[in-house]
Amino acid sequence: MTDLLHYETVLRLGCFCTVLLAMMLWEWRAPRRTLTLARTRRWPANLGIIIVDSLVLRLVFPMLAVGAAGLAEANGWGLFRWLYVPLWLALIASLLLLDLAIYTQHVVFHKIPALWRLHRMHHTDLDFDVTTALRFHPLEIVLSMLIKLALVVLLGAPPVAVMLFEIILNATAMFNHGNVGLPSALDRRLRWVLVTPDMHRVHHSVRVEETNSNFGFNLPWWDRLFGTYREQPQDGHSGMTIGLEYFRDWRATRLYGLLLQPFLIEK
Repeated sequence: MTDLLHYETVLRLGCFCTVLLAMMLWEWRAPRRTLTLARTRRWPANLGIIIVDSLVLRLVFPMLAVGAAGLAEANGWGLFRWLYVPLWLALIASLLLLDLAIYTQHVVFHKIPALWRLHRMHHTDLDFDVTTALRFHPLEIVLSMLIKLALVVLLGAPPVAVMLFEIILNATAMFNHGNVGLPSALDRRLRWVLVTPDMHRVHHSVRVEETNSNFGFNLPWWDRLFGTYREQPQDGHSGMTIGLEYFRDWRATRLYGLLLQPFLIEK
């Protein structure tokens, strides 16, 4: 399995592009909701921000999460190595603990005002589709990477587990941000093991109590365990309003508006 690390870039880029294009096609053929804005109004900023984020990460960090896991492995750092945890168990525990960390970070970014200013850009998208999954401010991306690097080294997570986690998280985030729907019976069953689009869409509601629910990106268990799960939006998936009550103009649709959002007053 460690041989997969030699193809990390190809695997991650290939999975990313495959899932992104598949979700775009699914949304085009069977949209869950009618979009309020044309894609040409939103997609340049949403796709542009992923380019900015990628450049910032490369400029700021000499290595990313998989590289940090390799460094920890080479030096014998981390809890799993100190406790002589077998690889199979360290892999499973890493996937679970990293996902729990993403959930916890997400909750904290909603609760602390200074961190919310960084995160709210993700919520100001006026529609909800696969490109919303890519919409994070570079400052949040940098802070998130610092947290991830620290956790990877602290745990001594196997590099292959970190690579798999990154691939799974990106794929599931694009899936559950899709403007798509599943048959209700399938959705009810699937959301016991995976965050579905209908489950996560509630999190992007304009209603504050709904915005502060369904924080999971991948596994749905943490929301159920910690009491942040909400089954359906009050106004229904077709009637709910996406976004925030403020930032419903150029600040939510233009790339420079997205970059300025942490420094703008809510009004």
